[in-house]
Amino acid sequence: MGKIYFASDFHLGIDTEKTSRERETLICNWLDDIKASAEKIYLVGDLFDFWFEYKHVVPKGHVRFLGKIAEIRDSGIEIEVFTGNHDMWLFSYFPDELGIPVHRDHVRVEHNGKHFFIGHGDGKGPGDHGYKFIKKIFANPICQWLFSRIHPNIGIRIANYLSQRSRRLTETENFLGNENEWLALYANRKLKQFPEIDYFIFGHRHLPLDILLNNNTSRYINLGDWFKHYTYAVFDGIELKLKSYPL
Repeated sequence: MGKIYFASDFHLGIDTEKTSRERETLICNWLDDIKASAEKIYLVGDLFDFWFEYKHVVPKGHVRFLGKIAEIRDSGIEIEVFTGNHDMWLFSYFPDELGIPVHRDHVRVEHNGKHFFIGHGDGKGPGDHGYKFIKKIFANPICQWLFSRIHPNIGIRIANYLSQRSRRLTETENFLGNENEWLALYANRKLKQFPEIDYFIFGHRHLPLDILLNNNTSRYINLGDWFKHYTYAVFDGIELKLKSYPL
């Protein structure tokens, strides 16, 4: 089999240590490097720092990245995308224009006898009740319709401000220890429901993490980000490893 790749938290649209354009070029280079060996690519949320699809308008920019994943998908390599807390308003553009399905919640899949539980990770685990409430509002079709009535010049400016504020809060988070990482706690709880899962793969935390779970065989993998760590995961049919780019 070909290799299965996982990456998340590109946050295209904001400048960090590198500009958004520089990081977009780096991501496209990574996609070029892996496409010869890839069977499937999972992009696990927060690809954009903000995304909202009006009926006839999508946010400006990211054309190199969008063109690259369209090229890879057209070559026959499967790509699946997950919404994150910054780009939960991905609707029909990816499926209709790029042929790439969009997942709004976690999925369970099997590759070469190994079982994967994949999702962005926002709103999982204990606590964070304020965000979970806001997420329900943002996911409400009526609220989405009301936001779409705002002119894009104003609506996108408001949303960019909120995205930057949300990202600053996330970036202040530090490693909490294997015993306290809340997505690891969530994975251990889900392991009781789905004991067959070998790998729980999430983004959102912006930290590359590989934590052995309570059954001493399953692992929680966090994919890190592409504005500080430039990390991704690859499954070669036998084992899964976290790697950084460029090698």
